[in-house]
Order: sequence, then C-alpha cells, then structure tokens
Amino acid sequence: MADHHVVIVGGGFGGLQLANDLKGAPVRITLIDRRNHHLFQPLLYQVATTLLATSEIAWPIRSFFRDRPEVTTLLAEVVGVDSGQHRVTLKGGETIDYDTLVLATGATHAYFGHDEWEPVAPGLKTLEDATTIRRRVLLAFEQAELEKDSAARDALLTFTIVGAGPTGVELAGIIAELARTTLPKEFRNIDTSKARIILVEAGPRILASFDKELSAYAHKALETVGVEVHTGESVTLCTAEGVTMGDKFLPTRTIVWAAGVQASPAAAWLGIAADRNGRAIVDKELRAPGENDVYIIGDTAAVMREDGSPVPGIAPAAKQQGAYVAKRIRAKLSGRAEPGPFVYHHQGSLATIGKSAAIIDFGWLKLKGWIAWWVWGLAHIYFLIGTRWRFAVAWSWLWIYVSRQHSARLITQRETMREE
Repeated sequence: MADHHVVIVGGGFGGLQLANDLKGAPVRITLIDRRNHHLFQPLLYQVATTLLATSEIAWPIRSFFRDRPEVTTLLAEVVGVDSGQHRVTLKGGETIDYDTLVLATGATHAYFGHDEWEPVAPGLKTLEDATTIRRRVLLAFEQAELEKDSAARDALLTFTIVGAGPTGVELAGIIAELARTTLPKEFRNIDTSKARIILVEAGPRILASFDKELSAYAHKALETVGVEVHTGESVTLCTAEGVTMGDKFLPTRTIVWAAGVQASPAAAWLGIAADRNGRAIVDKELRAPGENDVYIIGDTAAVMREDGSPVPGIAPAAKQQGAYVAKRIRAKLSGRAEPGPFVYHHQGSLATIGKSAAIIDFGWLKLKGWIAWWVWGLAHIYFLIGTRWRFAVAWSWLWIYVSRQHSARLITQRETMREE
C-alpha cells in the first residue's frame, strides 16, 4: 500500500474527477462526504419540477470505487482542519491524518443575512431540497383543489422563484409547463393553467452571465409560456403568506430561493481569506495561501481567470480543477516538475427555458430555440455517469416530449397541509 495519503473532502464533480485521475498513482485515498451519493446537480431542478426521479441523477459514491482498493469512502462530516498537524477533524471527534488534502466541499444557498427565510423559501442544492420543493409545488395544486376561498386559492396557485440565474429560469419554465400542459385535465375544481409563476430578479436582466441578446430571448420565451418576469426588484421579506418586493406584498404560498450561494466554511477551517460568498481565496495553483499540501477546488474556491474575472461555479470548472490537482500530485510524487498555474477553459454556458427552448453561449457561437434545446439535452446526457442512467434520462425526456406528462409527480414525506 502506498504511503502517500490523499484526503479528499467532497464527492462532487471536482472530488470525483480528482480521485478518478489518481487511478494507478502511488497513493491511498480517503474520500469523505456528508452524503453517500454523488449528485448530478445540473439536473437537480428537474427532480424539483417532477421531470426526473432522484435515482436518475444520483449514484452511491461507493459504487464508483468498488474496484479501487486504494480508495476508502467515509460517510462523515469534516468540521475542522489542522494544517500544522496535517489532520482533519470529523464531527464526533475522530481525526484523519493526510499528506495532501483537497477540499471540494461545495456551496449552499445564501439568504444575504436572512437565514430565517429558509423554512419558507427553500433553495436547491441537495436531493432533499429538490424533493421538498417538488412536494410543496404538488401540494399547492392539491390544496387549491380543496380551497373554497378565492383569495387563498389564488395564493396557493402563485409560485414565486427568487433569482433569475440558470436555476431560477429553468425552475420557472418547467413549473409553467407543468401547470399549463401536464395538469389541466387532472383537476376539476381549479384551472391549473391560470396559475401564476413569478420570477423575481434584483438585477436589470435575467441570466446576467449570458450575452444580452440570449438573455432577452430567454426573457421573451419565459413570458410566452406564461411566466411573469420582474427585473430590478429585490425581495425584502419572505413569509409563509408571501413575499414583499420593495413595498409591494405578493400573496404566494410556494417560494423557491435561487438568488445566491454561500461556500462551505473551508476558509474558516484554515484561517485564510475568503470572498464575499465565503469562497476561499487560493493561489494560482489552487492551493491555500502558505500551504503546499492543501488544495481547494470547485465552489469552495475563489479562482481568478487571466483576465481577472472569476472562474464560474459550474461542473466543468470543478472537473478541470480536479484533473489539474491530480496532475500536480502525480508530478510531485514522481519527481517531475509540477504543472504551472491553473488555466480554466470555458466550454460554454447553457440554460433551458422549457420544452424545446434553450440558450447556449459558446462565446464563438450562440444558439437559441429548439436547436439549442437539443444540444443542451445531448450535452447533459453525455456528462451523465454510466450507460444505464443516460438511457433512463433520455427515455424520460422522450416520454415527456411525446406525451407532455411529467412522470415523477409523487408526493412523499407529506407535510400536513401547509402547517409548516
């Protein structure tokens, strides 16, 4: 067994890429994650909006390494790092020593100082988040079917998404499709097609990271499917009764938060500087400043490109960083010169608005409409892990496209008719 011990904290895209690229290297690896599964987060919103089942976008981490005896997987939570002693501390007090540590602990949703909003406005980062949102969306229609009071019924049939980045736009488009295409024939006392889907963005336009022309196309496409888009408006209060935008109160019983992210506390563990979103500020080799044996990658790290712009917090970026760190570890152990500074290669930005509508920005090529939707779908199927899951997702999408029926409309762990 190799003596050099690599500890990877986080089984997301970056952590898995690193572990995969270290196959055959003279190392032993301990991979630690709070959950037992790897999540294909780009499709998480499709679980939240009844398009896909949880098992189609998440897979047990242990299954990836069953033929890799040098890899040990631990279901545990890291709560601290002692870089002087080369040691991480787990919740419960256990410690694990390392030779090289890689923190790939990701991020969660941020409420800009209003964490009290989380119970009524869940974000979307985990499978639990997705099933919570799915349950609340479906329950809203069920409760509206029973409701006699028109004002209460209207509030139940109003869905508000806060934040118009890719996640918010994708959620709004699919909820609109659900209400207007899938559900109308299934209810008798309500007209689901009259549900209001509200998308609120504090900035001047939706999808701010995309080209203005593509952003404008997405805005129009959302309005075409019935989404009410509010730009330049900030949410100042979220309650179980509704949201306040500026000085306007909107009765709405289902709120989804897609407005910001907050990195894990990795920077605090190491006592190093972080940006305003809590991401650890790393050097050009993705190391914690002053630490030769501690790397930070993915959404946990603030990484700057050569032009001074930040590397986006997306899956391809995390995978590139994981591959880069693997090269550095291999080079160090073999006595070769380690690679120079990390260089991010942008592979394009993608977002879908609904059935047959998407936008893609490759920089040199911009696509919109149904062609972009097909390219978007093929790209996501390609990046799924394993033939079985690629086939399952492709089949689900084909069925939805042909039948207009969302297949994952199960209410599980039922909440008591909005007593939460």
